Amino acid sequence: MRNITMILVVALAGSLAYAKKSCTDQPKEKWMNQDEFKKRLETEGYKIRKFKQPGTCYEIYGTDKDGQNVEIYFNPVDGSIVKKEIE
Repeated sequence: MRNITMILVVALAGSLAYAKKSCTDQPKEKWMNQDEFKKRLETEGYKIRKFKQPGTCYEIYGTDKDGQNVEIYFNPVDGSIVKKEIE
């Protein structure tokens, strides 16, 4: 039981650390327009089920060009992937 508690504490700490992670330090004036960014992703083969803007990131839930379910955090200035999880 003690091991399970320790694992949960470490996992939670890691989640909180990522939640505070910044995708960019640039002002919003330099960010890509959300609608244009979504269109760009769609032309690259992504299908977006949900689009969010948590903090300093653009985030999508959907499928990539290979049809895999993904959750991806993007830098809203240059569109680079900051974090990608295949679900």
